[in-house]
Amino acid sequence: MSLAIALVLIVVASVLFHFLSPWWFTPLSSNWGQLDDTILVTLVITALVFIAVNLFVAWSIVRFRHRPGRRAAFEPENRRLEGWLTLVTTLGIVAMLAPGLYVYSDMISPPKDALVVEALGQQWQWRFRFPGADGRLGRSDTARVSADNPFGLDPADPAGEDDVLIDAAELHLPLARPVTVLLRSRDVLHNFYVPHFRVKMDLVPGLVSRLWLTPTQPGRFEILCAELCGVGHFNMRGAVVVAEAAEFDTWLAAQPTFARMRAAPAATEAATGPAALAAQGRALAQTRGCAACHSTDGSPSVGPGWRGLYGSARTLADGSRVHADDAYLMRSIREPAAQLVQGYPAIMPVTALGDDELAALVAYIKTLGEAPAAADEDAARRAPNGGTPR
Repeated sequence: MSLAIALVLIVVASVLFHFLSPWWFTPLSSNWGQLDDTILVTLVITALVFIAVNLFVAWSIVRFRHRPGRRAAFEPENRRLEGWLTLVTTLGIVAMLAPGLYVYSDMISPPKDALVVEALGQQWQWRFRFPGADGRLGRSDTARVSADNPFGLDPADPAGEDDVLIDAAELHLPLARPVTVLLRSRDVLHNFYVPHFRVKMDLVPGLVSRLWLTPTQPGRFEILCAELCGVGHFNMRGAVVVAEAAEFDTWLAAQPTFARMRAAPAATEAATGPAALAAQGRALAQTRGCAACHSTDGSPSVGPGWRGLYGSARTLADGSRVHADDAYLMRSIREPAAQLVQGYPAIMPVTALGDDELAALVAYIKTLGEAPAAADEDAARRAPNGGTPR
């Protein structure tokens, strides 16, 4: 009897919690209502099943409780009951799936006047691209990806010359304007997920998927990758910044175009010396995904930060100590598990780099400063991150 009472109390408490819960989100985008209504349909159907099953179990406990002199009757099957259960279950599944298909169809059918932005996923970072004054995105292909062309744009396509390239994990969007997000992956399966906007869509290698929304409130909202994409998956984060149209236009005008980015490497190649080599290393760090695991501003990250790394003393997993000079950094990049730093997991993949590329990466790390010999080891021990230089 006590178990039956407990089941009834669980049902009553669950229903009351749903209607009296203070944890309701604020609608922040145009598709909030549609998706929440779809979720609500699923919640109502599953809630009815939950209530019915628990109350039936509670009633069965009372109705068919043990009584002296009574024996249970065995009934191998009941075709009528099975038929009703099959019919009701089928109707419930259809009722849950149909709204989702309708909402999905709407989510991938943007208005004609929507602003277009491309989100490019790569282990483990985000990049974004806007069309220029011509309103068209240039052709792109992963086969054209290089250190000075991380988006893989076709230099022969004039439509891509004025494309605005955001080589960072921060996407700015205008308030109250429809936005179409084209999703593309450079390597493996990723997922573009902004919980506050109720948008979530896979990035499938070799395909371009899409969704659209209209931001309805300004603010800063987190982008997550919701598809397991490797050891650094948890660190594949970004941000959406929603601002007034004038503020967005000012920000967009200040971003580099493909033509400007193409001119920058040409100027670097014309220059000589450490500055040109470090610039090449910085581009490689972005293209090869190093920046996703190693911070350059001293903030915690998956791998040890590069700021102040050069010249520091490192304690290895076997207890020995090494000096982070050119030879150590090059070997750590080429053979990540050879000299694993103490306290850091062996999660960095082997990356095929030429000698010139290694030299460029080391030159870039040098530009980020050297750590004081007495302080670097303590800072490394306190850092809540791990890995080996990349």
